[in-house]
Amino acid sequence: MGISEEKSALRTRYRHERNERYIEHSFEFLATSPEFSQAKTIASYLSYGDEPDTSALNKALIAAGKTLLLPRINGDQLDWVTWDGSASNLVANKKILEPVGDVFTDLASIEVVIVPALRIDRSGYRLGQGGGYYDRALPKLRAWSIGLIHPDEISSEDIPREEWDQPLNAAATPDLVLRFRK
Repeated sequence: MGISEEKSALRTRYRHERNERYIEHSFEFLATSPEFSQAKTIASYLSYGDEPDTSALNKALIAAGKTLLLPRINGDQLDWVTWDGSASNLVANKKILEPVGDVFTDLASIEVVIVPALRIDRSGYRLGQGGGYYDRALPKLRAWSIGLIHPDEISSEDIPREEWDQPLNAAATPDLVLRFRK
């Protein structure tokens, strides 16, 4: 079995496990962590299904005066768009809500990027949903990256890696931030 097939099998297993034990948690506490409180521009995402809920965190960041960016799929890339918290500024793209508006072009000013993940290993490598969008986006950003996961989704075993997989700087559960690198 190749790495791609192994990752696909793990995605199926981890999605099933997540679905079986999903409990809604808030990640709002991250807004007061040093990396977030010092940042002016933060890229996040809108969670769906049984992903860790980003709604309270996104609202807290907007309330704190941060520029909050959300991703919008453009081919095989992610564009970032400023979002003001208004549902009227979102449009559905299959299961995902995406922001409407102009593309944010000053990628160098993004200081923190919040990344979805199914699992994250102790070296900061994540298993995502399989589209590769964040692995293509992260090298274009100089931002500190953090993946959101549910409790017990830190893997004690290494996630299978391919040459394009990008490690994160940190992982967060509802009550813990695990920093891997600066």
